[in-house]
Amino acid sequence: MLDFFSIFSKGGIVLWCFQGAGVSESFTGPVNALIRSVILQERSGNNSFTHNALSLKYKLDNEFELVFVVGFQKILTLTYVDKFIDDVQLHFRDRYKNELEQRGALKFLLNNFEFGDDFHRLLREAEVSSKAKAPASMRNFNESEKSKKTVKSMIETKDGDKSKEQGGKKSKNAKKEGEKCKRLSIKQITKANGNEGLTQEEIIERNRAKFISKHKISVVLYSKSPKPQKPKGKVNRVWDMSGKSIGELDYSGTNGNNSSDAQNQDPDATAEPFLHLNLLHLQLIWNVHSVWFLCRAKKGGFGGMFGMLKGLVGSKNLTQEDMEPVLEKMRDHLIAKNVAAEISSQLCNSVAKKLEGKVMGTFTTVASTVKQALQDSLVQILQPKRRVDILRDVLEARSQRKPFVITFCGVNGVGKSTNLAKISYWLIENGFTVLIAACDTFRAGAVEQLRTHQRRLNSLHPLEKHGGQPAVQLFEKGYGKDAAGIAMEAIAFARNQVFDVVLIDTAGRMQDNGPLMTALAKLIAVNTPDLVLFVGEALVGNEAVDQLVKFNQALADHSKTDKPRLIDGIVLTKFDTIDDKVGAAISMTYITGQPIVFVGTGQTYSDLRSLNARAVVSALMKA
Repeated sequence: MLDFFSIFSKGGIVLWCFQGAGVSESFTGPVNALIRSVILQERSGNNSFTHNALSLKYKLDNEFELVFVVGFQKILTLTYVDKFIDDVQLHFRDRYKNELEQRGALKFLLNNFEFGDDFHRLLREAEVSSKAKAPASMRNFNESEKSKKTVKSMIETKDGDKSKEQGGKKSKNAKKEGEKCKRLSIKQITKANGNEGLTQEEIIERNRAKFISKHKISVVLYSKSPKPQKPKGKVNRVWDMSGKSIGELDYSGTNGNNSSDAQNQDPDATAEPFLHLNLLHLQLIWNVHSVWFLCRAKKGGFGGMFGMLKGLVGSKNLTQEDMEPVLEKMRDHLIAKNVAAEISSQLCNSVAKKLEGKVMGTFTTVASTVKQALQDSLVQILQPKRRVDILRDVLEARSQRKPFVITFCGVNGVGKSTNLAKISYWLIENGFTVLIAACDTFRAGAVEQLRTHQRRLNSLHPLEKHGGQPAVQLFEKGYGKDAAGIAMEAIAFARNQVFDVVLIDTAGRMQDNGPLMTALAKLIAVNTPDLVLFVGEALVGNEAVDQLVKFNQALADHSKTDKPRLIDGIVLTKFDTIDDKVGAAISMTYITGQPIVFVGTGQTYSDLRSLNARAVVSALMKA
């Protein structure tokens, strides 16, 4: 059922692997795809991954830096895989805990992890537990309740009503007999207790008097509510320590009787009540403070030195409960910084999976650990997973005597034509010749806008600097024509006239416009450009996710090849208008997995920058 199972360290060392019977293909391809596309791209919020015909499930062990991966055919529905991979992880950890704690690539290579017997035993147990129970067999007629009924009980007779009346009378008589039996039983009990001839209230009063006399309790019983007493007159107060007369308080030598008594009086006897009261008072205060202390400990509300030590001292395994409050705040912070809500949740879930079970360092807080992990994840997302070097690619295409083709696409009004002119200026400054293909045959004024950019760029770069030829030219066929055909003719013209780069400008279109999305997919499928750039605004939030998903979906749906051509990179415009709300950059790169090639930062031709990932993350995490 399983194609393979692999256990390897995050450093890339395979500790143990299993390959199913009859599986000849190597599992290195799917595992490497999982590492590149999921683990390195911080997309581990979901523990499943699909590669061609295989479905992969994985689990991260952050304490020992291990990865457990199982692969099986995508068409199979194996319900036991999740529990099985958890069991394998626990058994492998328990068996080789000492070897795993050594933590070193050389130690991993020297150790011999024999895990085959335990693996097959766990696999058999998982398969047996997942087998569906056999359906219960149907009962035959003899076992059913219907077979117990007689034909006579099913036939209605004329005397049925009489029998019912007789049955009703019998039931009434039975009730009367039952009540008589109850009364007789109560009388027998009262006789046994000696309460014969007494009412229920008298019996209660008698039992209450017995109870009071037995326990020597002085209780005043009122048969009726007590009458209010008349208020008494004023009574002289007698202090407890004052005595009955002034003479008793005279301890002078003239009062011989009292002086002798005072001298003979035991001082410990007089101090004993005060000492006893003071001890009780201290005990009460100590109990109150102990209860307060315990309550504060349960709530985690220690302040001062206790709170500082509790927050700083680490050396414990992180759990989901520890990280949940911090992740909730981080999620809200990312949303406030213009990151799409769905992307924020996925990022926080990925960080939780990455840190769960990891041992914290000493004097590190949970908040600082989670924040640092989130920063590292964001930097990893923004850094390109493949090389994007346009100048080097243009030189390589020139060596092959063909133009390097770049197609620009995006929604309406994001600045495709303006940023196309900026990239033209950048390429001309690096010594390349550019041909602009006006394939926006839908918007009025689109061709005239490109012609204005061409005239201004040529004025900035005189003919003498480029061998008497203009640095940039415009290829246009007017309005209402087929954009894919114009692009094809422009590429052929650039090949004949030896242009280095062809920049194809397309019409802006909303992601929900089916006909225009079909036309864009046709243009890319027919002309196969070297680079497809999506131009998007830095102002959008959740809309960026919808735009990129539907653009990629349209390109995939209308492609005629097995490997459709999707978006290769992103140009982020209006980046100078958002201050520190740079979340759109995270949303776009996370959805596509493609890098941000350029960032537009102004209104002049030179306002074009490459993205600094760490600067963006720093602005994103700033409070």
